[in-house]
Amino acid sequence: MRVLVIEDEADLLASLAKALREEGYAVDTAADGEEGLYKAQSWDYDALVLDVMLPRLDGWRVLERLRQSKKTPVLMLTARDAARDRVRGLDSGADDYMVKPFDLDELFARLRALIRRAAGRSNSLIAIGALAIDTAARRVTCGGHPIALTAREYALVEFLALHRGEVVTRSILYEHLFDEDDNTLSNLLDVHVSNLRKKLGSGSITTHRGHGYSIE
Repeated sequence: MRVLVIEDEADLLASLAKALREEGYAVDTAADGEEGLYKAQSWDYDALVLDVMLPRLDGWRVLERLRQSKKTPVLMLTARDAARDRVRGLDSGADDYMVKPFDLDELFARLRALIRRAAGRSNSLIAIGALAIDTAARRVTCGGHPIALTAREYALVEFLALHRGEVVTRSILYEHLFDEDDNTLSNLLDVHVSNLRKKLGSGSITTHRGHGYSIE
């Protein structure tokens, strides 16, 4: 999953990006509202973490302009705990709201919930035959046995499972699994799919030649 963090506090931006990458997310960053809005409008992110107090363009205006064209789930951050600020954020189109300082584990849980809801999933457990993907624990089992996956392999199988039955194109997979600074080779996706088939079974992921991949 690919997340954009828009935050002007350099230390917080760096620590958030690092923590999210350690959780297996592809992460892009922006230090002001104008840059953040440009990136949010240019790419299809799975979620945005948006600070309210930003230079050039504040979080309210970023959200207002973003909602004219995108339904990307947005988790807003603010240093102010006034009820009117929370109400304004939610009424302006934010999907969730957290007050600084916040607990990282709670932020991760809220992001997972936003991404699930955006994909039309209310439960953290996705069962597909013998395959079970627990998006809360970020764990995959097959026939009840845990399967050891790399962060990128997990992200790939989770994204396909959240879009079960859909043919997901290669370009969409690259856009959601790799961040803007990733200079990976173009055949890396094929390598991950091949490795997943070895671990989950040869029929776990279907190739639609010229189109993409799916989990049926």
